[in-house]
Amino acid sequence: MTARISGAHPRTPALERVTSRIRRDRLADLVAGVVDVPSPTGDEAPLAEHIAEVLRRAGVPARTQPLDDRQANAWGRLHGAGSGPDLLLYAPLDTVTSGREEEDLSWAADTLRPDMRPVAKIENELVCGLGASNPKGHVACVIAAAEVVAGAVSDGDLALTGDLLVGFGAGGMPTNARPGVDNPRRNTGQGVGCSFLLEQGVWPDYAVIAKPGWSVSWEEVGLTWFDVAVHGTHTYVGSRHRLPYRNAVDLAGQLVHGLEQWFPRYAEAHTDGLVAPQGVVASIRGGTERTASFTPAECVFTVDLRLSPRSTPAQARREFTAALAEIADRIGGVDYQVQQVLAIPGERTDPDSWVCRAAIAAWEEMEGRRHEPVTGMSGATDANILRNRGVPTVRLGMPKVTEQRAGTEVDFALGMNLVDLREAARLTEALVRIAVDTLTRTRVEVGLDAG
Repeated sequence: MTARISGAHPRTPALERVTSRIRRDRLADLVAGVVDVPSPTGDEAPLAEHIAEVLRRAGVPARTQPLDDRQANAWGRLHGAGSGPDLLLYAPLDTVTSGREEEDLSWAADTLRPDMRPVAKIENELVCGLGASNPKGHVACVIAAAEVVAGAVSDGDLALTGDLLVGFGAGGMPTNARPGVDNPRRNTGQGVGCSFLLEQGVWPDYAVIAKPGWSVSWEEVGLTWFDVAVHGTHTYVGSRHRLPYRNAVDLAGQLVHGLEQWFPRYAEAHTDGLVAPQGVVASIRGGTERTASFTPAECVFTVDLRLSPRSTPAQARREFTAALAEIADRIGGVDYQVQQVLAIPGERTDPDSWVCRAAIAAWEEMEGRRHEPVTGMSGATDANILRNRGVPTVRLGMPKVTEQRAGTEVDFALGMNLVDLREAARLTEALVRIAVDTLTRTRVEVGLDAG
């Protein structure tokens, strides 16, 4: 049970003055502005520059933080009196696809629809374009929250005890460097920007990450990746019936099929708290496209296995390899090797932490009902990076646009690329409420210092 916030504090008038500054037309401009600057993973620097400039114009001291020549974070700090806690409002910058046919076809789509391109279209309070909801709509809400808080401080309507930090991290997507792109660094995703932000001293007492889902979440899954190399016999179709024959493609396929049957059992065994960690086989590669006449000596497939905050990557590796061995035995024995190639633990924040209580209070004030957390989640974000470093963090965001609201079927891509400005205004208000409630208290009030 999450403890409720108690104790009177004269912050309601200030809160009303700040939230009254939120404007949907400004949110529309902000969303369109960030959508129109392409930011595929590894190439976020132009968007970081754009965001830093927008923040500076709003009175928030801001700068970019390059990771290399093409990848950069943006961040800003609005100083308080120094007697209260520091709060970070955070959102990642990158889209997993680029909006360019030469990169995205046919991996992500057969054809690039308008919503899959980095060009914003606004109609009926919906903004459509690559990443318009996730992550860029959430980026816009963090910018808007910072703008209205800064405006209220400048006009004397609000006094901050602690610092408001805003951070926008490169490389938030679960991906390595994009293939075919000239980038010397493989580690361009997996939260690399968030890690760098913290390493370079942008360190708060609490954080809120803006990512999809109109519910306060204090824990989420981690992830681990495995490469499974399946060995077979390199031979020729004309000699199949005359020579030893073990097709690595066929054997890999049988292992994949067995894993697809095992993943639901794994998820059921680890479903607890807010999470239901899933698994998928995401890619398979082997042989050569120049000829179909020869079987490969090796076929490799890659697995993403999600982790409960109550499991370690080492535990997951043991479970995975045991399941794979059982499948291999069932199909008559397979020569294979497993390599764990990525490990990001799932993390949680104590639900009685101040930031959880403040976020839930904001949600309940807006909804007029008791908060009920969403369970069964299997998505991972940079919240794991923040929590892993010891920063108590909650996740809060917008729901995806419904098919009724969109007027068409909402598939995975359109869910990422379509945002409702009414929901953006609601998320912005929630972020402002959390910020005002936190940044007008003393460190004693939030439990950071002894009374």
